[in-house]
Amino acid sequence: MAGVSSRQVLPAPFHEYELDGAYDEMVAANGLVRPHYQRLYEGILNLEAGELRRRQQIADLSFLHQGITFTVYGREEGTERIFPNDPLPRILTQEEWSRIERGLAQRITALNLFLKDIYQEGRILNDGVVPRDMVYSCKHFRRQMRAFSVRKDAYVSIAGTDLIRMPSGEFVVLEDNVRVPSGVSYMLVSREVTKRIFPRTFRECGVAPIEHYPQALLATLRALAPAGCNEPVIALLTPGVFNSAYFEHAFLARQMGIELVEGRDLVTHDNFVYMRTTAGLRRVDVIYRRIDDDFIDPLVFRPDSSLGVPGLFNAYRAGNVSLANALGTGIADDKAIYAFVPSIIRYYLGEDPVLNNVETYQMSVPKERNLVLEHLERYVVKAVGESGGYGMLIGPHSTAAEREEFRRRIEADPRNYIAQPTILLSRAPCLIDGTVQPRHVDLRPYILYGDRVTIVPGGLTRVALRKGSLVVNSSQGGGSKDTWVLH
Repeated sequence: MAGVSSRQVLPAPFHEYELDGAYDEMVAANGLVRPHYQRLYEGILNLEAGELRRRQQIADLSFLHQGITFTVYGREEGTERIFPNDPLPRILTQEEWSRIERGLAQRITALNLFLKDIYQEGRILNDGVVPRDMVYSCKHFRRQMRAFSVRKDAYVSIAGTDLIRMPSGEFVVLEDNVRVPSGVSYMLVSREVTKRIFPRTFRECGVAPIEHYPQALLATLRALAPAGCNEPVIALLTPGVFNSAYFEHAFLARQMGIELVEGRDLVTHDNFVYMRTTAGLRRVDVIYRRIDDDFIDPLVFRPDSSLGVPGLFNAYRAGNVSLANALGTGIADDKAIYAFVPSIIRYYLGEDPVLNNVETYQMSVPKERNLVLEHLERYVVKAVGESGGYGMLIGPHSTAAEREEFRRRIEADPRNYIAQPTILLSRAPCLIDGTVQPRHVDLRPYILYGDRVTIVPGGLTRVALRKGSLVVNSSQGGGSKDTWVLH
């Protein structure tokens, strides 16, 4: 496949579409368009000159008018930006999605069993399947959660799991996001925009719906209500307008018809949580928190936090309010624990993983650490507790100085780092300067776990918009696109 140029087989506006060693979502190795992309491909070919640019402008204006933005931290210039969106959908077959869906349901079930176990009996630690010191040294381990029963045993109620497609075509799990996963609002808005700019193609393709996600999320939150609470009052707790995901917080609260609150809007009394309203105090039963553990209650965690609610943890321990996700879930998305998830699935479920992991090296293991340090230029190195593309070294694209800096970091704190081979992410067609070009993508489906596992068909496809880049995070120059799952 390497070296084959699309110029030999694809006409304008695909004249700059080139294949390489990565799996291409639209074009097979023989240069032919895959059957499930055929309608989109033909629809684009039939557009008049300049129409693609016009539709891109419509998409951009839609995001602008809705105020769909994100924040880039650590930049001196303006940090608030319109979220980059590519209007060309990424398309998956029903067969592909069915396997993804089974794998994600299996994974979230096993992770919830794992979290319950390590905070209760610790069987998996006693049996040596997961190293005890790795769990207890995780910065997201919360000793305050020991011997505490979480409602419905749902530690992780909302997850966003990052998948990548290997050059072989196989989907594998890159990482789990189970603390306060973000991005689902971009999935929903991208769908609205794509339906508007490709209405005929959308109808003809028979795309599975995702619009019911907010109601599915609301049903999941309702299922977590304290025992005996039939009409729970639910609130979304946000850090406030300066948070990078504030648009999403407001969007989801509005879609679900629940209150959007900040810590200062809540108060505790006699181990119950109340919301200040114009009509007085109103009891709150379930909190969908978008605040990290450390900031949730200054009486228990960080005393300098002004984002949380004093006394919230005691109300939580008393069973008078439920939190989604539960505190202490961050162990399950620690990148060092990630390497053990296949073993976790086998231990609790007696099954092989439907979705494999990426090969992962633990820097706390001397043999694996030495192997990686000898060939840093080949590996992606990640800090185990970071997200958003921060704290990461992409070996093949790094400088000698950057590699030396990471060498020092790894040697100083090996538990804090893992390494993975550099994988060529699959590529999907994107609209770049009026032409269709391939860019590297991953996929973040969203999983809900309450009375049952619910997964809307699709997810957020994240795109590395810079040519050749493998980094899809919006904070690092990436964007998003709609994901179509065909019936």
